[in-house]
Amino acid sequence: MNKDNQPEEWDLMIEPQSSLFKLNIKDVWRYRDLLVLLVRRDFVSFYKQTILGPVWFFLQPAMTTLVFTFVFGSLAGISTDGLPQPLFYMTGIVAWNYFSECITKTSTVFKDNANIMGKVYFPRLIMPLSIVASNLVKFIVQVILLVLVYLFYVFFKGYTPQLNLYILLVPVLIGMMAALGLGFGMIISAMTTKYRDLAFLVTFGVQLLMYATTVIYPLSEAIKRFPSFAQVIRLNPMTPIIEAMRFGLLGAGTFSWSLFFYALTVTVIILLAGIVVFNKVEKDFVDTV
Repeated sequence: MNKDNQPEEWDLMIEPQSSLFKLNIKDVWRYRDLLVLLVRRDFVSFYKQTILGPVWFFLQPAMTTLVFTFVFGSLAGISTDGLPQPLFYMTGIVAWNYFSECITKTSTVFKDNANIMGKVYFPRLIMPLSIVASNLVKFIVQVILLVLVYLFYVFFKGYTPQLNLYILLVPVLIGMMAALGLGFGMIISAMTTKYRDLAFLVTFGVQLLMYATTVIYPLSEAIKRFPSFAQVIRLNPMTPIIEAMRFGLLGAGTFSWSLFFYALTVTVIILLAGIVVFNKVEKDFVDTV
């Protein structure tokens, strides 16, 4: 109580214990300026002291698309469900890049920011959220490139658009990719505080995981060519997401509500598990990093 017998209001309360499921949304909102600064830092640092600058955001998916079109489309002759090969590959590449960047960069968030986290208080969830948000900016830039390629095929190659109402699911699919990458990343980041070798395995493992996802082939082709392995590909939560995105944007792909809700359920479970593990480790990670 103050001298006027009025209860005092505090900006911050430090509590001895908190629930593992507590997200501290109010604290995150209070520190939203820090979130914006971290996103700006990540965005600027990506092309600082480079000659081409932000053009690299376009070059990476463009060059990867050209390589995939030549290797898997022309040489291997893998079907793309009747879609123009560059459109097919670029849709999968842009989606996969967002997921993989979220998971790989979030997986080292404790190690990379130990100096800051050990000296200044702020909601620790700000760090992984800033990674997801900064990668979302990169994802949007690459989607612009995808739209340009799409328009090129419509106006110069005679491609007939196959848009449908499932395109309305695209924002949900983007949120699912972000949540899935965030959840996996937070789980791995908690483990890397004790086992540094895991950080090297994550980058390699994510690259291998792409081949178990329908980035370079449609699900229909996987079922036809690899029937014994098709179930593994189908149960990969990123497979229904990419297939649904292609179906909504390009009108081709294997979409089913059962697979969609399966991927959504897995995403929620992984995100909740990541939050629990992250909240548990953030209390004493400084002692182990």
